[in-house]
Amino acid sequence: MIIGETKPAAKDLVKDGSDATFMDDVVDASMTTPVIVDFWAPWCGPCRQLGPVIERLVNEAKGAVKLVKIDIDQNPAYAGQLRVQSIPAVFAFKDGKPVDSFLGALPESQIKAFIAKLTAGAKPVDVTGDLLALAAEALKLGDTSGAARAFAQVLQVDPENPRAVAGLARCHLEGGDIERAEEVLAMAPDDAKDADLDSVRAALRVRGDAPQDISPLKAAVDAAPGDFPARMAYAKGLAGHGRFGEAADQLFAIIEKDAEWNDKAARAALLELFEAVGLSSEFTRAGRRRLSAILYS
Repeated sequence: MIIGETKPAAKDLVKDGSDATFMDDVVDASMTTPVIVDFWAPWCGPCRQLGPVIERLVNEAKGAVKLVKIDIDQNPAYAGQLRVQSIPAVFAFKDGKPVDSFLGALPESQIKAFIAKLTAGAKPVDVTGDLLALAAEALKLGDTSGAARAFAQVLQVDPENPRAVAGLARCHLEGGDIERAEEVLAMAPDDAKDADLDSVRAALRVRGDAPQDISPLKAAVDAAPGDFPARMAYAKGLAGHGRFGEAADQLFAIIEKDAEWNDKAARAALLELFEAVGLSSEFTRAGRRRLSAILYS
């Protein structure tokens, strides 16, 4: 060791991780140092065999690699995205991407070889799909900054990837930066056909025209509950502020009274709201059930 060089503390090399910290502890950290992720559970016998061995070998590597241990019972999200079906499951991340893995409690010699291969500069494979899945999971968990970094990594190698463009635009939209979301969305090819792109475009439409203060719109509805144009304006204002559930309630109030009003305008606005949130979301599934109950009861 060079005189004056600081040896990495053991607590920095081996740590407990979680779904909430995965993007920071694993994806971002692996941009500078390879990271091994050990998915385990307290009830797993082979996990208890593997854990101490892999921790010791990581510490013996003296900073060449880090270890993040994740209890899948408490943190199932990223284990699911990486399609972990049995444990212990160990993944190696480098340059923000999973590059190798193994299952089960391997002999110490094989674990040493696994670490040696990782620290010797093994080349990452094409894992765009895995990165997109990790980014989507981060966004679902509310980690918009982590999701944005992962989507941006995909765009570095595939600048027109529609799912990555849509995902990064969604991150900016969730952060309230509509202008930047529109700029990112413009990166997608004009002829790109993708449900995620369509959803973000719909979200931009419903978020783009709302006044900053929607209290006068609410006051108009409170004063005249039967004024459908006023209620429609209030619904659009709510949607523009990201209050999608309240916006849907206003549209349902119109549909319950007159589903055909203004050439089915409330139904059209509701369907666009569903697309903006996501056609596969629980919000949309529940909304469609409610709409069907109103129209066909």
